[in-house]
Amino acid sequence: MELKHLIDYCDITDTDLEEIYELAADIIASPRKYASACSGKIMATLFYEPSTRTQLSFQTAMMRLGGTVMGFSDPNSSSVKKGESLRDTVKVISTYADITVIRNPVEGAAYAASLYSSVPVINAGDGGHLHPTQTLADIFTIRRHRGNCDGLCIGFCGDLLYGRTVHSLISALMRYKNVRIRLISTPQLTIPEYLRDKLDRAGIEYSLHQTIDECIGELDVLYMTRIQKERFSSEDEYRRQAGVYVLTEEKMKAARSDMIVMHPLPKVDEISFGVDDDPRAAYFDQVRNGLYVRMALILLMCGANGEKYESRIYPPPAHERCCRNPRCITNFEKYLPEMSKRVGERQACAYCDCLK
Repeated sequence: MELKHLIDYCDITDTDLEEIYELAADIIASPRKYASACSGKIMATLFYEPSTRTQLSFQTAMMRLGGTVMGFSDPNSSSVKKGESLRDTVKVISTYADITVIRNPVEGAAYAASLYSSVPVINAGDGGHLHPTQTLADIFTIRRHRGNCDGLCIGFCGDLLYGRTVHSLISALMRYKNVRIRLISTPQLTIPEYLRDKLDRAGIEYSLHQTIDECIGELDVLYMTRIQKERFSSEDEYRRQAGVYVLTEEKMKAARSDMIVMHPLPKVDEISFGVDDDPRAAYFDQVRNGLYVRMALILLMCGANGEKYESRIYPPPAHERCCRNPRCITNFEKYLPEMSKRVGERQACAYCDCLK
């Protein structure tokens, strides 16, 4: 696999994807074979916001491969509290580690980090933008339960505006044939403009719904999400959206017998505890799959080579504000170069995908 950094699931080619999944399946079948595959390697985990599953999954993955882990789970315990820039943190860390995993509440932070890192960078979630390794686990889970993603009808419910796992998975599903998407949310929490633009350009069939009952009977997969309190600007705004969607045993009666329920976790009150015992609940299986997929990814990205990358020198931005998205990293780290990419007929911010 020639992947240098993993910032967006779309960075992964179909060939790379099959290599990751084949290796993950082999690790599940023969874990002892890989017990020292990354012996001598060091992974840095830079977590600027709270995490349980993702952080522990990455750490466990590296340790099960025989490697070691360093980093921080609270930026206040690092030089970030003293005002150190993301660029300087990454430059320092990449002199110590062989691979870096970063989670940051600011959108585009992982891409910004990759510009200055001399080792592979994996995006473990950047604000409400992307979460590619969760998507790898999600697709792997769907494939193991359903065989393939082609022709499936997949519903997404809850926070579709700030839900980075939703954004990543919807983008990933565009690779498959005849996928139909059902978007279940309040009007205030529907998918962002850039993602709807991608769906339109890809010709994916999708529809908007305000209740689970409207479409649960046609779904092959129901992907539930929590309403993320930490993404809202005020308590009142959060309270207006919280508790709107709850998947209950009663609602599950209208679902197909082979439908699976997924959730990136943590779940709060959007799935009743009774659903956990339903054989169609696949979210704890997602957690297990995430561990093996991350083991495969780490092994392929840093296990076979120890070469450092050349750090480039980037010109300072010409304007003080680079992106109209207030949550974009360019509005926090002012030294970042202006970068854009073409999305169809329009230009978008290369950091956060916000359309210009």
